[in-house]
Amino acid sequence: MIVLVVLGVLAVLAVLALAHWYLWRRLVRDVSVPGGWWRRTGTVLAVLLPLLAVGALVGGRSLPLAVERWLAWPGYLWLAVLLYLLLALAVGEAVRPLLLRLPRRAGTPTSVQPEPEPEQSEKSEQSDEPQQDEQQDEQQPEQPKNSTAAAPSPERRLFVARTVAIGASGVAAAVVGNGAYGVLRGPRLKQVTVPLATLPARAHGYRIAVVSDIHLGPILGRAHTQRIVDTINGAQPDLITIVGDLVDGSVPELGRAAEPLAQLRARDGAYFVTGNHEYFSGAAPWVDFVRELGVHPLQNARVELAGFDLAGVNDLAGRTEGDGPDFAKALGDRDRSRTSVLLSHQPVTVHDAVRHGVDLQLSGHTHGGQLWPGNYLAELANPTVAGLERYGDTQLYVTRGAGAWGPPVRVGAPSDITIVTLASLQA
Repeated sequence: MIVLVVLGVLAVLAVLALAHWYLWRRLVRDVSVPGGWWRRTGTVLAVLLPLLAVGALVGGRSLPLAVERWLAWPGYLWLAVLLYLLLALAVGEAVRPLLLRLPRRAGTPTSVQPEPEPEQSEKSEQSDEPQQDEQQDEQQPEQPKNSTAAAPSPERRLFVARTVAIGASGVAAAVVGNGAYGVLRGPRLKQVTVPLATLPARAHGYRIAVVSDIHLGPILGRAHTQRIVDTINGAQPDLITIVGDLVDGSVPELGRAAEPLAQLRARDGAYFVTGNHEYFSGAAPWVDFVRELGVHPLQNARVELAGFDLAGVNDLAGRTEGDGPDFAKALGDRDRSRTSVLLSHQPVTVHDAVRHGVDLQLSGHTHGGQLWPGNYLAELANPTVAGLERYGDTQLYVTRGAGAWGPPVRVGAPSDITIVTLASLQA
């Protein structure tokens, strides 16, 4: 097992090194002169930036939060920039041959031969020795036609290299900048209506605020929590659910950042289930802490609300600590004639929910892929990446989450807080 982990780490480092070598080649070597200021600066950055990225990835498990912040901001942001630089340059590789073959502007000389000086013309006209002409013919073989079109000049190659480099850098900066703004401004409200066959008419229109993957840590802190709380309270839901991955750190480090959760207000209160990141950070202390804030943890447990049962299970990551999901404990002895809503961090548990007759499962975990094309990778591990889908008699809703893990950037997967409105078919 340890050997596999070491090999995996070495493989990641090798890919990271290869990616930065390619960036150095296309963005530094091909666009600058040897010994120039950009060649020197770009070479230093090609070494420094991957070190910051590695430091950000491993710092969360070994460094204090105050130190980790200095690595997280530049390191994680660079990982996002790296992704979109590579994608943009991949497009550039396809465009580069076309740019090199574009015809020159009209009137631009392609290959100008210097005119002979008068003295040389007179001498050549006066010279009629056939032997000398034959020697010149042998020394100057016939040049192929259109040689300039087949071999672009060094100036043309430099111009095209700089055009592709500037274009790719501009695209990457714009994409990452917009994606970071979307995360740092806070999530937006999303409205979803879920019809439930067994929901009584008196519960028709019941509104549940679903928030997941807040990911408080070295980048997102107390201000982020306050934005989320204000958005939820402004929607005035009947019930608030926090579906895992609240934090990336310990209670002593991030307790103050989570304190605004005490301001959450809903008629039937606020409930919490663990996500996998809680187990990376110490799940038991966080369960106790959110309880002190007035948020009710559902640890493989169920409560009866007016019109339906609300159940919650621990995250799958808890199995390593003997604290995993227990569906029988949470749902085994319930009245199946009542509508049931299950809180479970990972969508993959929907198959257990189907077996236990759950009507609606609320999940997070996927971030909607967070960084396109990450949604395609997320589809490989999750039955639903984002939105509402049906599995047998069970419906599964997956929120994209309210924060971000790693790079504080979202592309193609905007953060959200969802208001799920339950609709009774009997109303």
